[in-house]
Amino acid sequence: MRPVRSSVLCRLLPAPYSLALRSLVLVLLCIAPHCQAVQAENVTVLEGGTAQISCRLQNYDGSIVVIQNPRRQTLFFNGTRALKDDRFQMVLFTQRLVRITLTNVSVSDEGGYFCQLYTDSTHHQVATLSVLVPPETPTVEVKQEAVEGGEAELTCVSPRSKPAATLRWMRKGREIAGVVSLQDNGKTFSVSSTIRIPVERKDDGAALSCEAFHPALNGQKRIRHYRLDVYFAPTVRIVPPAGILREGDSLTLTCSVTGNPLPRNTQWSKINDTLPERAEISGTTLQISRLSQSHNGTYLCQAQNDYGRAADHYTLLVYDNVSVTTMVPSTPTPTTPPITSHSTTPTLLPPTLALDPEDPGAVVETHSAVPYAVIGGVLALLVFTVICVLIVTIWCSVRQKGSYLTHEASGLDEHGEVQEAFLNGNDASQGKKEYLL
Repeated sequence: MRPVRSSVLCRLLPAPYSLALRSLVLVLLCIAPHCQAVQAENVTVLEGGTAQISCRLQNYDGSIVVIQNPRRQTLFFNGTRALKDDRFQMVLFTQRLVRITLTNVSVSDEGGYFCQLYTDSTHHQVATLSVLVPPETPTVEVKQEAVEGGEAELTCVSPRSKPAATLRWMRKGREIAGVVSLQDNGKTFSVSSTIRIPVERKDDGAALSCEAFHPALNGQKRIRHYRLDVYFAPTVRIVPPAGILREGDSLTLTCSVTGNPLPRNTQWSKINDTLPERAEISGTTLQISRLSQSHNGTYLCQAQNDYGRAADHYTLLVYDNVSVTTMVPSTPTPTTPPITSHSTTPTLLPPTLALDPEDPGAVVETHSAVPYAVIGGVLALLVFTVICVLIVTIWCSVRQKGSYLTHEASGLDEHGEVQEAFLNGNDASQGKKEYLL
């Protein structure tokens, strides 16, 4: 009966068995006449790192030891270099252990390395080299520009990793679900994640991030930060001056403009007229010196970018200078003249406007000193008097009408007495009386 080779038995062991358990099985197998005399260990290394490939020997008696690469090219023959590749170095050769190193590992170096021991029968084991390729910091590609009221389409790309990296979009601590795409490039993978989000003007400058996770990063992550660039039409606002402008003053108007992209130029104009000769434009600022009433009118500031235009206006009203003379109370010194402020144009002020004594040129609103309470009392008294006169007149009229009716009734009674005397034969002259109403 042909004995089973120890290498075959080791391959039959389940993968989850630890290296220590496999070593114990190999030691037990060495009791047999055909025990395994060589053992190899699998290696995992990051791309660009250094791999150590070890071959453990048992019962070594000086036989030939050969190490070959995945293409079955001999690297070392009994400790002697056979392949001219300086990245491979023999670092240890003893009766129990043979170890070589491979520097600057790449994915092309991945595969099985053979440890062979030539005795009466050839023994060999394979050390599998696995190369991990961690992702670089992902990049963000703008597939569709973010315009106010539309959608932004962004793609996070990890162009190379092994195994494939895991990508995740984040905004304000919350994950944004994306559409993941995976591309196999042979031994490495390219991964992308695309999101579409609605955007408004307020989203301009909003912070997003794309995170890449990978086993080679040992729990860390590679993060690409991105700020939304939302395009929108400009807004324009003219910052007006404070206070009242009078002839001779200077005017400064500043045009505050926003927009993305920010308009490069702003245009100043005067509605239905041209700008004054003394007007000076510096960037977004309009200045007019020595104002006069001829400068009155509406001034317009306009701005435009690729997504729209906007404008704002300011109506200028220049007041006349005001003349006022203030007499200083007489003093023993006769040389004190009155303080006089001259004006280029006399101006009549409305009753509600007056001059500020502290600033003769300022026009301020005043309140009349007329005693409105007294006037109201007089009017109330007049109304009360009229009402009383009407009441007395009505009362007298009613009284006079009652007296007339009383006298009329008395006249009728006397007329009856006269008629009765006449019938009785009495002298009519005796009963004749005169009544006067």
